[in-house]
Amino acid sequence: MELLLLAIIALCSGIVGALVGLGGGVILIPATLFFGLEIGLFPDITPQRVVGLSVVMMIFTGLSSTLSYVKSKQIDFKSGFIFFIGSIPGAMLGAYLNKNLDLPSFNLYFGILLIVLSTLLLVRDRLKPIHWFVNHGMKRHFIDKNGIEHEYGYPIWFGIIFTFFVGIISGVFGIGGGSLIVPAMVLLFLFPPHVAVATSMFLVFLTSLVNSASHIYLGNVPWGYTIPVIIGAYVGAKLGAALNKRLNSKTVVILLQVVMFLMGVRSILEGLFNK
Repeated sequence: MELLLLAIIALCSGIVGALVGLGGGVILIPATLFFGLEIGLFPDITPQRVVGLSVVMMIFTGLSSTLSYVKSKQIDFKSGFIFFIGSIPGAMLGAYLNKNLDLPSFNLYFGILLIVLSTLLLVRDRLKPIHWFVNHGMKRHFIDKNGIEHEYGYPIWFGIIFTFFVGIISGVFGIGGGSLIVPAMVLLFLFPPHVAVATSMFLVFLTSLVNSASHIYLGNVPWGYTIPVIIGAYVGAKLGAALNKRLNSKTVVILLQVVMFLMGVRSILEGLFNK
């Protein structure tokens, strides 16, 4: 029963993660902590172990999504590898910092992060794109299925520094980093949204390899829970990537904003009052 529940959570995480480029950790982590510690289904779960489980899951979420997006030629591989350069040291540092967090502190900081991310998702369509980064950086081009050419770009140095800090957050909280990098790609670097989501999932895959290695080394991966999570996440990511190509994801993003905000408030309350 417990393993089936984990597979369902991972399935939902994979669908949402691949659909909007988040990686899925924002669903898996609070849901697993709730059912594990509040309900008592996974009493051996800790903040460190759930983050370890999440980053392993995101290898397969990212791989499944990447394979799907390769077929539609939506991934900017060059940008993905450039961003990965910054993410490597950030993810390793984040995994190290994670080991010092107790459960109340993790809940508090994770809750604040969820509210920040939900706010970013809420306002990203209302903010005006910034052209400075394209005008002062490496320019990229993409022709969509309607034959329209899009120009986007960024200074390489800024992309590396920015993804270093994204990597730290990813390593500490196990959320994949896509929830920060996608708004930046769209608003700062003027990526077409579908290219931003696809490239983000490719970056999630690469970063999760480093993240997982760090958490495995630190003994943070609960191996008994990984199989149902991997299967659920892989299937979910396939479904999410397919939906991304067919649907306007605005409704899903709005729902995700509400869920993340409520989870964030609950997590903050847990961190403040259940010490």
